[in-house]
Amino acid sequence: MSDLPISLTAALASFDALWSPRIVTRVNNYDVRVAKVQGEHLWHAHDDTDEFFLVLDGELRIALRDRTVVLAKGDVFTVPRGTEHKPSSPGGAQILMFEPTGTPTVGDRHEEIPEQVDATTGHALRLPGVSSSPRPTV
Repeated sequence: MSDLPISLTAALASFDALWSPRIVTRVNNYDVRVAKVQGEHLWHAHDDTDEFFLVLDGELRIALRDRTVVLAKGDVFTVPRGTEHKPSSPGGAQILMFEPTGTPTVGDRHEEIPEQVDATTGHALRLPGVSSSPRPTV
């Protein structure tokens, strides 16, 4: 982790891959991740954790089984643990997520993963002078 400020603008400019979050920092045992999203993700659920979304730019839609939540720039929403949801963004968005380190982007229960969806636990941020490599876990 860096002991210097990290620019979210620079972090988001450092990659183009969609649905492929970058870990910008860690807080205790939580990742702070940024991602670029466009189109649809997939239906999934996180059995043991809530999922926090903050829209930095654009519009994010989160379909739940009974409704769709529409988030504009500056809006936040938390999907409760165990809730099936499907994020999407027809026009594209930049988002920040806060979730426990190691949480997979496709949840614990999910539809078949399309080839274009990066099903990882987040990628290390690569900025000059900034290391976002994971701290060792014990």
